[in-house]
Amino acid sequence: MEIAIAIILGCCALGAGTAMIAGIGPGIGEGNAVAKACEAIGRQPECKSEVTSTMLMGCAIAETTGLYALVIAILLIFVAPEMFIELLINYK
Repeated sequence: MEIAIAIILGCCALGAGTAMIAGIGPGIGEGNAVAKACEAIGRQPECKSEVTSTMLMGCAIAETTGLYALVIAILLIFVAPEMFIELLINYK
């Protein structure tokens, strides 16, 4: 029984760590978006407002991926182990 609980806790921790790998994507995507926006503003400074508003919208949408990963990781750390342990106890 103790080994099964340890396996559940370990797998939940591994799942949370794996979910947080998704935090890398928004960082890279937002960095590329800002770099391209700076290049566009450098070429045509009169389009600054349109480029900036489009860039901010894209960055906000890209950031949701990281936030979803954070929510999944928090659920795997704090909610899932109790649920799985309760299922294990009720199964026997």
